[in-house]
Amino acid sequence: MSVHKTVVITGASQGIGAGLVKTFLDKGWNVVGTSRRISETTSLDRAGRLELVDGDVSDPDTAERVSQIALEQFGSIDALVNNAGVFFTKPFLDYTIDDFRRLSATNIEGFVHFTKHAIRQMLRQKSGGSVVTITSSLTDHPIAGVMASLPMITKGGLNAITKSLALEFASDNIRVNAVSPGVVDTPLHATNSKDYLRSLSPMGTITAVQEIVDGVVYLTESSNITGEVLHVDNGAHLGKW
Repeated sequence: MSVHKTVVITGASQGIGAGLVKTFLDKGWNVVGTSRRISETTSLDRAGRLELVDGDVSDPDTAERVSQIALEQFGSIDALVNNAGVFFTKPFLDYTIDDFRRLSATNIEGFVHFTKHAIRQMLRQKSGGSVVTITSSLTDHPIAGVMASLPMITKGGLNAITKSLALEFASDNIRVNAVSPGVVDTPLHATNSKDYLRSLSPMGTITAVQEIVDGVVYLTESSNITGEVLHVDNGAHLGKW
């Protein structure tokens, strides 16, 4: 059994997820990363402490397989990062119920499947643990023109369950937190104008992936922080600017 701690990361193939994989490996963690086609990813290659598992997070079988592989390869699950997410904008009246189901399947059901497996294992281990989920600063402060009403039902729900679970499992030393980004320089925004993206926060800057990664690592390793929604958004959650 490995003496290193093990973290499970969803949505691990690109953007924030790939940044999380690299940083946790650099810090000496074992990493189990999953996304739909992550085994085709070529940038993640440190096989000794890294396992890659293909799967859709909305399928309960994916969480089960990922958890089994983590235990078989590394012997524990000490942290989970719920990073996988779907986000797309359109006017409220144009969203369909199928859009809502697609958002809910990944953002909410995926969270539930993976978090249940992780917390069950942490309770068995009796050594505490950490769950960190990526949400969105748009839940606190919508921005005129950014029409994300349905995605924000799901992200706002993740902020709420983060606080509920933090209290429910506090006596087990299982901490549950969230990182709430604004605009991050990821493939999601590859086609957006940089000037437009800079206008979406009062500091007028675009967040680098590593800033979000650093926030996640900080919460994962901070033994006294639970129930926190950490905004890494250049001030966008504060209000009108």
